[in-house]
Amino acid sequence: MNSVRLLLLASLLLVMGCDQKPTVAVGSAPPTNSAAPAEPAIPTAAQPTLRKITLYIGTHEMEAEMALSGREMQTGMMFRTNMNTNDGMLFVFPRPTPMSFWMKNTSIKLNAAYIDPEGVIAEIHNLEPFDTNSVFSATDNLQYVLETPQGWFEKNGVGTGTVIRTRYGTLKQTFFRQK
Repeated sequence: MNSVRLLLLASLLLVMGCDQKPTVAVGSAPPTNSAAPAEPAIPTAAQPTLRKITLYIGTHEMEAEMALSGREMQTGMMFRTNMNTNDGMLFVFPRPTPMSFWMKNTSIKLNAAYIDPEGVIAEIHNLEPFDTNSVFSATDNLQYVLETPQGWFEKNGVGTGTVIRTRYGTLKQTFFRQK
C-alpha cells in the first residue's frame, strides 16, 4: 500500500512539474542547471532553509519557508531536527487538488493546515514523526498546506475558517499574479 501511495505522490509531483509554476511576488527562483546530475527519487538529506515570507494568520504573524518547486515540496521538513516555535513551511501547489501529506524521514511533530485557493484554512491535521501513512484531505479544493510545530494552531486559537494573507495580499495574489 505504501508503494502505491509513493507512486501516487511521485505522479502528482511529476504532473505538477508539467503545469504552471507559482509566480512568487517576493522574488524569483534561481536558474536551474540542466547539466546537473539527476536527484534521487526520494530525498536523502535535509534541504537548505528556503526563502521565507511573513504570513498573517488571523491576528498572528508567522515566518514561513516557501516550498514552491516539486523537489522543495517533496523534501519539506525531511531530515530536519528542529523547528522554531513560530516558524512554518508553506507548500504552494499550482492548482486546487486533494492533499495528502506524510512524515517519511521527519522527526518533528507537526500540524498541517490544508488551505483552499482563497487562503482559508479548511482542515488542520496532526502529523506524527516518521509516520509513512498519508493524511488525506476531506476536500479536493485545496491549494496550500502550512506545516507548523504541533500545537501551534491550538495554542494561538487559530482554527478552520481563518484566512491567511501576506503583505502582498491574498495567497492567490502573492503566488499567482495575473498576467
